[in-house]
Amino acid sequence: MNNEPIDLAGVKEFCVKLSPWAHIATVGADNAPDVVPVHPCWEGDVCWTMLGNTSVKARNVATNPNVALHWQVTEVGDGVEVWGTGELFADVETKRRLWNDVFDYDLSAFAPGGPDNSPETAFLAIRPTRAIVLHQYGMGGIQRWSAE
Repeated sequence: MNNEPIDLAGVKEFCVKLSPWAHIATVGADNAPDVVPVHPCWEGDVCWTMLGNTSVKARNVATNPNVALHWQVTEVGDGVEVWGTGELFADVETKRRLWNDVFDYDLSAFAPGGPDNSPETAFLAIRPTRAIVLHQYGMGGIQRWSAE
């Protein structure tokens, strides 16, 4: 059973090994949750995801910055959950940096105008506050990390 503490670097490494896909949960002004798939990428200790600047995710984070991510579980039940706070960025300088240096897929498939000509595109910076790594749905152990 693996219940040893884990640092954020270990959490990020586990995320990357699991899947390029995660599900993000946000909560809107009406207190209703919303969960959708995203392709997050790490830059240092910040997890980024692309989104439309008028999307449900963007509107929810503007109201309530608390978010949660769940990486897809493997066939043996390994998974990761990350909680944190989100902040929206739609400035061209941030878009260029993320477009060219952070994301591991072609963002132009979703925003053909690129970083300079996609005014409807934004990015969500998620700053983790805590995380758990689940081994075999937790039956094989749970590793915990907290920024506190």
